[in-house]
Amino acid sequence: MKFGGRILLPVLLAGVAAGVLAPAAHAQWPAYPTPGVPKTADGKPDLTGPAPRTADGKPDFSGLWIRGDGQLGPAGGGTLRVPPPTFSAGPPVTTFRDVGANMKEGLPLQPWAAELVKARRAENQKDNPDAHCLPMGLMQFHNHGQPRKIVQTAGVILIVYEANYGLRQIFMDGRTLPGPDAQPWWYGYSVGRWEGDTLVVQTSGFRDGGWLDIWGNPLTDAAKLTERFRRPNFGTIEIDITVDDPKAYTKPWTVRVNQRAVLDGELIEFICLENQQFESYLAGAKK
Repeated sequence: MKFGGRILLPVLLAGVAAGVLAPAAHAQWPAYPTPGVPKTADGKPDLTGPAPRTADGKPDFSGLWIRGDGQLGPAGGGTLRVPPPTFSAGPPVTTFRDVGANMKEGLPLQPWAAELVKARRAENQKDNPDAHCLPMGLMQFHNHGQPRKIVQTAGVILIVYEANYGLRQIFMDGRTLPGPDAQPWWYGYSVGRWEGDTLVVQTSGFRDGGWLDIWGNPLTDAAKLTERFRRPNFGTIEIDITVDDPKAYTKPWTVRVNQRAVLDGELIEFICLENQQFESYLAGAKK
């Protein structure tokens, strides 16, 4: 699987786009086989094989990952060649389109938040941070069509997002979350702990007025996110995400997003502002 040479179009729904040209194929890493991949009897990758573990016996989430449907690029743009692994049963699986798409009653939005989402959709999500090369909400990153790399160590887990070249730190060294006076961050502050084979990550300290996902469902400075990461097999990460944001939602709610392993690939250097055309697009659309 190669990422070099593809054209990436970070698309907001209803046609709002910022065009970015990736570097030429010769400027990317050549294909390099992913180590430790289980194989079937005929020598093909077996994504349903056992998940790797660290020296201390914990599941190892390290590797390159894409959203669970295997679609590449924010608007699709290609599909992984390797067949998908089997996902286990669980809460409703979110989609790239809408984190609440598979929730029977939709998201439990506060009245003001419902009006805000309606307004953002009416404007074709033109203020989505992705279109302006800004850090995205964590739910949008989980469902984004550009890959991310997880680097797992005993003291900290790093998630490197190709999209807008984002970097997230999850501290595993026993520290606690900062208090309410901490300077708010785009990605918030994240600490993790193990519950058996499940990695439990708690995040708070977000900037107010954020976008949780591509639709503009809000995330406020009162939000606390709890993510429960599991790797049931080599090719799958399951993440159950509980959003507890009393300013924006009437009650906490939980959804699942799946991640799928990308084999023999690597991140590209994605500098969003290089050849970014979104502001020019907006200016033309307003005429």
